[in-house]
Amino acid sequence: MLLNFTEIEETVLPNPRGGQGEMISRIVQDGDNKIMYARLTPGSSIGLHTHERDSEVVYILSGAGKALYGGEYEPLSPGSCHYCPKGRAHSIINDGAEDLVFLAVIPVHNP
Repeated sequence: MLLNFTEIEETVLPNPRGGQGEMISRIVQDGDNKIMYARLTPGSSIGLHTHERDSEVVYILSGAGKALYGGEYEPLSPGSCHYCPKGRAHSIINDGAEDLVFLAVIPVHNP
């Protein structure tokens, strides 16, 4: 199935997951997966949150930032891939000068 994110309406989320600034995203959700093309504006962050019932894969397309995972910061740049398994917590931070653009896949796990 082809997903054309340019045809999906943008959603602006202020202070995502208790973070700072805003995230602009285009989301496809089918009950089994959430696939998100998103961008964090400079200085914005997705707040620290735990994936209680799912996991998340974040692939960086452009920009620079960092992920907080396991108490440590991991650098994010184009081509890097951050993974947060079920039961773990993470945060994504745009500490760069341009939008941090990424593709995220969040599969639903059985409880």
